[in-house]
Amino acid sequence: MAKWQNDLVLDAALDYISTNATEMYVCSGAGAPIDRAAAITASLIAAVTPTFQANADGDVSGRKLTVDAKADQAITATGDATHIALCSGTTLVYVTTCTTQSLSNGGTVTVPLWDVEFADVTP
Repeated sequence: MAKWQNDLVLDAALDYISTNATEMYVCSGAGAPIDRAAAITASLIAAVTPTFQANADGDVSGRKLTVDAKADQAITATGDATHIALCSGTTLVYVTTCTTQSLSNGGTVTVPLWDVEFADVTP
């Protein structure tokens, strides 16, 4: 039998993210930040409070948590945006890549709507 998990398992992981992630950072650098301090250091914008939609079926399979867009965020440093990090007040919770974009201090950037998605494993 293949590996399988109930959607409740995936929702528990997504609930952890939406409950604990209180900060979102747009980060620069060749690699993903490894902890909250690295995310803050690499951030090209001030911390943004993320908002989330309800857990839903994934686009292909599994479950997803949609992170709402954040328009016109002030850019506080110049660099290439490569990752988005979600953090609690003490911990790096989730990191994903983003389309690389050059950002310049003093401008603004819109972080588009995006998903955290966990795929199903077919039984």
